Amino acid sequence: MKTSLKLAVITATTLASVPTVYSATWVADARGNAMGNTGVTTADYLLAPFYNPALTAVYKDVDDVGILLPGISVAARDTDESLSTIDDIQDAIDDFDESATQSNINDLNGYLDDLDGNSPLTVDANLGAAIALPMESLSLNLFARGYAEIIATPDVAAKTGTDAASTRTRYENSEVNLIAFGYTEVGIALAKKLAIAGQTVAVGISPKIQQIRTYKETVTVEDFDLSDYDESEKKKSTLNLDLGAAWLIENYRAGIAVKDLFAQKIKTFDGENTYHLNTQVTVSGAYVTPFFTAAVDMDLTKQKRYESSGDDTQFLRLGIEGDAWGWAQLRAGYEIDMKNNIDDSFTAGIGISPGDVVSIDVAGTYAGENQMGVSANLAFTF
Repeated sequence: MKTSLKLAVITATTLASVPTVYSATWVADARGNAMGNTGVTTADYLLAPFYNPALTAVYKDVDDVGILLPGISVAARDTDESLSTIDDIQDAIDDFDESATQSNINDLNGYLDDLDGNSPLTVDANLGAAIALPMESLSLNLFARGYAEIIATPDVAAKTGTDAASTRTRYENSEVNLIAFGYTEVGIALAKKLAIAGQTVAVGISPKIQQIRTYKETVTVEDFDLSDYDESEKKKSTLNLDLGAAWLIENYRAGIAVKDLFAQKIKTFDGENTYHLNTQVTVSGAYVTPFFTAAVDMDLTKQKRYESSGDDTQFLRLGIEGDAWGWAQLRAGYEIDMKNNIDDSFTAGIGISPGDVVSIDVAGTYAGENQMGVSANLAFTF
């Protein structure tokens, strides 16, 4: 089976192994994704728990019950084109096993040389669902969300010769180290608008139940076998909290969100690595009108992820949206990793919301042909 298909199977397997599947960094929200992944002051009341629980209380007079079923996003980063190279290696192994000519030997060694030292390949997937009930006394939003991430790192054996025996030994000892993380949560966002010193402030809290899981596996470049995948699972369940506030003054907004107030960590089954689910603090400012929205979100904390990966992230996000009388929307944005471990991304997307009853949103993220993502939402408001 081709590596690209197997990585898709890994992603599907990881998502299937958890009841609902979120990242502290990316959200399954095509509107926010199209606007540079902003949302701490601009998400609507239905998507609020994914960014800032306080926004659950920020809604239009005509808003009533809202349902998100579902939101989904998938992103991949393959800066060194490892996926394509592994596919080439598997084809070259087939040719080598059929006929170990010098040409086939040279081709196989050349592809292994290309793979040697490549950066990790990462695939992320998100799912989310929510039911919101905006009320003046206390707004509620019941949500479920989660996240799955697979990191594949090649480990190529050294070249000891260019004969058939040495080449066979080399590819049989060349491996791909797979490490995966799955995160799920179910919770309820509670929020209310308050008048403080003549100013309107929304505050919110989201108590939630979380489950975090890790997986780890090492497979050869020749044989990407997932049969023992679940044997490496380790999981942990816990309670956690999100907090948020938003200050509303005419068309301007300022806000802060604290995600996962109680930081968590979990080791892989062999104890050799640890995944960190850090507390995330993000501040935001926005200008919001019925026809135009502009937002800036900035992380005050970094996301560590796997202890040994050395690829911490901390983002500055920019986004804009034009709205055609509530019926259609055009969006764009830009996302910058201030830790310089992920390339800057351009984002864009559209929304269709006839009568503001059914909303269909799609978005794309692009940071070069080896780093891109897509997302889509279907929501109903009554």
